[in-house]
Amino acid sequence: MGIATSTLNLAQGKLKVAAPYLIEQTWADYTPEQHAIWSELVTRRMPQLREHACKEYLDGFRQIGLQEHQLPNLSEVSALLQPRTGWQSTPVSGFLPADAFFEMLAARMFPTTTWLRSRDSMEYTPEPDIFHDVFGHVPMHAHPVFADFLESYGKICARLTDPLALERMGRLFWFTVEFGLIRQNGEIKVYGSGLISSHGECTRVLAGGCEVKDFNLDAVLNQEFQTSEMQPVLYAVESFDQIYEATKQAECRLV
Repeated sequence: MGIATSTLNLAQGKLKVAAPYLIEQTWADYTPEQHAIWSELVTRRMPQLREHACKEYLDGFRQIGLQEHQLPNLSEVSALLQPRTGWQSTPVSGFLPADAFFEMLAARMFPTTTWLRSRDSMEYTPEPDIFHDVFGHVPMHAHPVFADFLESYGKICARLTDPLALERMGRLFWFTVEFGLIRQNGEIKVYGSGLISSHGECTRVLAGGCEVKDFNLDAVLNQEFQTSEMQPVLYAVESFDQIYEATKQAECRLV
C-alpha cells in the first residue's frame, strides 16, 4: 500500500460526511506543461508577496516546502505541515457541500483540489484549483494561532443549523481566510488566499482601490459581498489572535 493510499484510508476513517469526496493525488500524472503553468503563476506572484504578504505566510511557504518550479506533492506538504500544527492538505474531488467542508476543517484537514487551471485561465478561475488552495491557503496553516482559528471555525459551523447564522459565519471566513489583511510594522499586509493568489486583486487593494476598515466582528458579520466582483471593502486585523477571539465571540452570538 502506498503512502497516499494509506493516508486516504486514514482520512476516510476519520470522516463521515466528507469521506466520499476524498481522493488520491496522482502527482506523477502532472505534465511538464502543468508544472510550467504552476511555475509561471508562482514566480509572477512572489515578488509582490515578498514585499506585501504577512510574515506568517512567507514563513509558512518555506516551512511546508513549496517549490516555485513544480506542483506540490500534497503528501509531502502534509508531512511537513502536520508536525507543526496538526493540519493536512487533503486531496478532494472538487467543490464540497458545506457540511463536508466544515467537517474537514474541524478535523484539521484542508480540502485541496488537485486540478490546475489552464494557460488561458491564468488570471482567474471561478472554482478553486490547486494553485489557489495550496499556494493561497496552506502556508497560513503552518502558523499555530491561525491553525487553531481555522479548526475552531470549522467546529462552530459544523454545529450551526440556522441558515442566517451560517451566512454570517461565511462572511467571517470571506473577510479573513479569503480576503484578510493585517497591519504589521505600520503597513498593510495580505494574508487572505484570494489576495495571495490573485495578482490583479492584490495589486488593486495595495494601490488603494478599496476601502480598508479596522476589523470589527459586527461589521464583518453584517457585510455582504459578491464573489464575482472586486471587493469594495476589506478589513485589517492587528493580529491573528484577534480573528481567533472573534470566532469565539461569534460562537456565543450565533450558536
